[in-house]
This record gives sequence, structure tokens and C-alpha cells, in this order.
Amino acid sequence: MKICVGLSGGVDSSVAAYLLKQQGYDVFAMFMQNWHDADATLHGDCEWEEDRFVAELVARKIGIDFYFVDLSGPYRKRVVDYMFDEYSKGRTPNPDVLCNREIKFDAFLEAAQKLGADMVATGHYCIKEETVSPDGSKSYKLIAGTDPGKDQSYFLCQLSQDQLSKAIFPIGNLLKSEVREIARKADLPSAEKKDSQGICFVGKVDLPTFLQQKLKSNEGNVVEVYDRYYADSALYAEQKRILSSILSEGSDLSMITSYISEDKSSPSSSPHANSFDDGKVALLEDSALETLSTPVTYGDIAFETETYRSGKKHTRKTRYRENPWGKIIGTHMGAQFYTIGQRKGLGIGGHSDSVFVIHTDIDKNIIYVGQGHDHKGLSRSCLAIHKEEVHWIRPELSMASGEIRPYMVRVRYRQPLQKATLIMREGSLYVLFDSPQRGITPGQFAAWYSPDGELCGSGVISR
Repeated sequence: MKICVGLSGGVDSSVAAYLLKQQGYDVFAMFMQNWHDADATLHGDCEWEEDRFVAELVARKIGIDFYFVDLSGPYRKRVVDYMFDEYSKGRTPNPDVLCNREIKFDAFLEAAQKLGADMVATGHYCIKEETVSPDGSKSYKLIAGTDPGKDQSYFLCQLSQDQLSKAIFPIGNLLKSEVREIARKADLPSAEKKDSQGICFVGKVDLPTFLQQKLKSNEGNVVEVYDRYYADSALYAEQKRILSSILSEGSDLSMITSYISEDKSSPSSSPHANSFDDGKVALLEDSALETLSTPVTYGDIAFETETYRSGKKHTRKTRYRENPWGKIIGTHMGAQFYTIGQRKGLGIGGHSDSVFVIHTDIDKNIIYVGQGHDHKGLSRSCLAIHKEEVHWIRPELSMASGEIRPYMVRVRYRQPLQKATLIMREGSLYVLFDSPQRGITPGQFAAWYSPDGELCGSGVISR
């Protein structure tokens, strides 16, 4: 069997190549260049040139052939242009998921096959297993990597059975520390190389600067939303009513997440998960699920002006009247440059706690923000995925309309898996979380896992 290793110059792909060579496979390496423009990177230089140099040294050390392929054309068309389009619509895409589906296991795989490869290997921390159904047909499971801190299965959540059939993940059953140790003992040039960061194959970038290559800046208002808004919101009240109606007998409802980061929880938030009754959940009407998955927006917060006289000369001036729901607290450079849950880059001071983006209105070019980790606008209990955007790694696991199933779900990489109920209806798949989730963002991918760690499916969050 001839295997092409996608050698990136990092320690993970280096050890993947080394292990396959040690196991006696016919191995060769290929480095792909996917990005030319260094203007948007924070370093201002071409990181890929250094990566290629290290990758070539690794291949020489291992004793395998080394090839180079330029995939910048398909990468720009399938990944970068998609990013620009999604951001222009106020959605937040995940380029790493797209890169794996469209480039590494498509364009790169095709280039490797032209060089005689039967399989493609990468340094992803995940595991592939073959399974045989009762009728004798084979399919492939994608399972979370052994190292819980490095599991990268989420990034592969859009792969098809055909792509998995040609994929090998040699380090999926290893810990990162073990990978580093193997690299040191083998004296690989990448043994101490730091892990890459930023956008897949672009590098660490200033996102607004990167997006400004195609998206124009346009100054707009930043509106802070007060807690009073939710007391008066008909949508928020209806969501609370519906969630309360499906609770198990004697349970209390929590609508605010305790999540701060992957390893922190807010001490002031309710830490308990909601206990929903599966029977009641199954009986929910489509309209109720639509209501639950609809994010609260703030277009009804209007600001009227009034005139007043100021100073000794009673100079006539204009100001906004006070609004119990919110206040204009600053300006921004374009709503399309911001994402839900974002804290950095707002340039807003004068608050006792951190300020977060809770909604962006692209049409009106307004950013809505809330103060504190416990702000109601940061938390949601349900999301929706259009049926045509639902992807099952193994098609035989697909859900029928009307079916509900429990899964463990994450909506971003490194997020601890969350208990949730998937509800399939005619037009959409709904994900109802036991615990309210922070920063659910349209355009991102939700991925769901079985209790044994199998990544079963994923989909682009529509709302």
C-alpha cells in the first residue's frame, strides 16, 4: 500500500510519517501551499516557506520522497471566498472544517493519487474504525482521539464515507506528550516546533484586516442591551414558557449558561442542567421548535432624539432620550467584522465587567452587546440546522422525521461535549441542550457524538 502523508512541517504530521515508515509502508510526503498573500498575517512574512523547509528536512531525516503542490487556487475558491461570503451575511464560518472537507481530503487527495497514493495520512488526533453491517457492507467510524485535550475529530465532521475510506490517522491513539517524545527520540527537526495557530494554512491573522480585503468598513452604532429588555420581550417570555412546559416533574428551569471558557464556569450562574421529559419533547409542535431556536434580536430598541439647552449661553443641543432597554455606547467599523460572543476588539470601556457581542444586524449595521458573562443575550438552549445542511458520517445513522435521540454535542472546537436531544422534523434538525449554551453562532458547525466517542454527524447552524 502506498501512502501519501500530508507533511505540514509540524510535529504531528512528522510523527505520522515516521510511524508509517517504521511500520513498513511505502510512504512519501507532500507539502501543500494554500496561501500566497502575507499582507494580512500578523507576522507579515510567509510562514509557509519556513514550514516547507522544516517539512523537507523531516522527509529527508525519515528517508522518504518529498513533493510540493500548490493548491492556493482551489483553497481561495472553496475556503476563503466562502469565508468572505459568510461574513458578509453576518455568519461566522469555520475555515478549518472546510479546509479538511474541500482541500486535504479532496484536492490534496486527488494530487496524491496522481502520484500513485492509495491512501492519505494526516496528523489529526482522531481514530478511524471499520465496521461491517449485517448485510456485509463496510462503513467507517470516526472516533474522538485518545488525548481529550487534542481531539481534532470536530475539524473532520464533514467528511464522507468515500473520504474516510482513503484516510489514515496514525497518531489518533497517542497523547500529545507521547508524540513529542517520539519526535525527540527520532531526532525529527520538528520535535520542538510550536503548533500552528490561526486560520488553516493562512496563519495567525488580524481578522478585520483579513476580511477588509473584500469587505468594506462602514461605521455603525454599538448598542448595549439592558436586562430590562428581556423582562419585556415577548419572544424571550415564550421561550421560557415552552422550556418550562417540557421539564421533568419537579424540575427548575435554567436559561443562563455557567460557561465562561473551556475550563471555567461563572460562580453566579445556575450550575444545574435542565431535566427535560423526552415524551414532552417529542410532542413539541414545529412552531414551538421554531420559537425555541429563534435568537432574540433587538430591532425594536429605538432611540429618539430630543433638544435641550446647555451652558450659560443656553446653547441648543441634541441628545438621545433615555431608553430602559438599552443605550448607544460607541461605534464600530462594520457589523460583518464581529461575531456573537466576541469580547476583544470592541474598544469599549467604562464597564465593571467584560462586554460581549450578543447580536449583529448586518442590514442596519448595528452591533448589540451585553455586559457580563451572565448576560441573558449570551445564552441559548436550542439551535436549528436546515435539513439540507445535515451531514451524517455514516448515512445509516440518519434520523427520520419525527425521531428524537440523545447525543453529546459541541458547537466549537475544544468545547467540552454537552448533553443534548436531537429532534428531526421535516424541514430542520433541532438541537435542544440540557444546559444553556453560550455564543451559539450561525455559520459554525454543530457536531454530535455517541456516548462511546463516535462522531456521528454535523451541520451548519442556521440560527
